[in-house]
Amino acid sequence: MLPLAASALETMKTLPTDTWLKIGIAVASLVVAVIVLRKLAGMNKVIMGVVVFVVMTVVFFSWVYNRNEPKFLTPLVEKLAPFFPSAGSYNAKKNANPNP
Repeated sequence: MLPLAASALETMKTLPTDTWLKIGIAVASLVVAVIVLRKLAGMNKVIMGVVVFVVMTVVFFSWVYNRNEPKFLTPLVEKLAPFFPSAGSYNAKKNANPNP
């Protein structure tokens, strides 16, 4: 068990700083989300559900528009993206059909 832990520690040392920053941001955002949801749990459940739904919808549509979704959601966004506008779609249409 000890050699496995030493190997994992060596692997963690080789990770770039950018990866550690992303992991830290993810953990901090999870902690903040749990704290906020616990504070909101005292209010009406319907209102809390609507607030969570609106926030998640805005985040999802931002991912679809800017195409900066997490890698594990790429197959889902690939299927839904043609139905919604994207950041580059206006310029593509403008260049494809120029008006004289």
